[in-house]
Amino acid sequence: MIYFLMVLTVSAVVTYLLTPPVRRLSLRLGIYTGIRSRDIHTEVKPRWGGVAIYLGLIAGIAVSALIPLFAGIFADITQVLGVLLAMTLIVITGMADDAWDIHWLIKLVAQIGSGLILVLHGIQLEVMPVGWLGVGGPVLQSMLTVFLVVLTINAFNFIDGLDGLAAGVAAIGGAAFFIYTYLLTLSIREFEPSHLATLLMAVLVGACLGFLPHNFHPSKLIMGDTGAMLLGFVMAAGALIATSSLELHQEQFRFRNIPAYMPVLLPLAVMVLPVLDLVLAVIRRTIRGQSPFSPDRGHLHHKLLDSGYSHPQAVLLLYLWAAVIAFGSISFNFLPWWLVGSAMAVTLAVATVLTLGPWLRRRAQRVNARAAGRTAGRSSG
Repeated sequence: MIYFLMVLTVSAVVTYLLTPPVRRLSLRLGIYTGIRSRDIHTEVKPRWGGVAIYLGLIAGIAVSALIPLFAGIFADITQVLGVLLAMTLIVITGMADDAWDIHWLIKLVAQIGSGLILVLHGIQLEVMPVGWLGVGGPVLQSMLTVFLVVLTINAFNFIDGLDGLAAGVAAIGGAAFFIYTYLLTLSIREFEPSHLATLLMAVLVGACLGFLPHNFHPSKLIMGDTGAMLLGFVMAAGALIATSSLELHQEQFRFRNIPAYMPVLLPLAVMVLPVLDLVLAVIRRTIRGQSPFSPDRGHLHHKLLDSGYSHPQAVLLLYLWAAVIAFGSISFNFLPWWLVGSAMAVTLAVATVLTLGPWLRRRAQRVNARAAGRTAGRSSG
């Protein structure tokens, strides 16, 4: 564990230290977000924050290559190389979009390309989480892999609308996924708990934590499409790597309650907020006759702000939802189901009350106002 914390710290420190220079470069080159009707911020924000996140990820992976514990990961660098190449493609595409607002179809092609790079380097969805049924042949596996990559990238891209939201949700989800893959690998290989999926989650969490001090409200810069797409891609790559490799050991090791389902279900649980926001956005825009990729001001975080929450309050509330779902999901594997279920029921109830709080208060005020009006009418009569 100490070595994972080491690379996490490297990623965090590098990202933290490089974010200010990236901010200055963005301003010097005129790469910043103007004020648009759908935006929350009221001043221009430098983009390209995702470049610092990318460099932090690279630094963490580079340092891990020097640590003997991770020698097994780099014994065959095919998968590592595939992840790095696909990450670089995503970052270049995001930087171009942040600079020139490229057409959404170009971004989609690049996202598909990143998924195909993973496939060509041996990373693909080979089983489904239903009794670990095999997924057809290579063509179907490749298609499902690309679909998962594109879905996850766009889910995180859609949720990146408030200061610190995407980075915080990725850090929370990445931490939960890290704990799951670490303990699973440790139980399979007691003396070699290193795994590429676990390493990716460690550097992801580190990079997000290093970026958040600059990005939490009021932010000094935003990660832009560069960062949001990168976070989604790393999360998807980690899920695919865990699914395509750890299933080989399921007969040797099974968790008590939800054995073979977790490598696929956990990433989905971690991404439930981004994916829900994505699905609602696609439905909303399709009904309006718009492109699913056209921007608007109807995301979940917009709804929270419109209901009366402040910017930091809305972000923290979404953090709560992400933490409850992500950590609750992995807890089913390590703790009695009744204990986890009871705890989740309480925390979900609290989160629901907090989410609906402004609406409930306004409804109570309207009811009280009508009651007061009826009382006043009877008194005057």
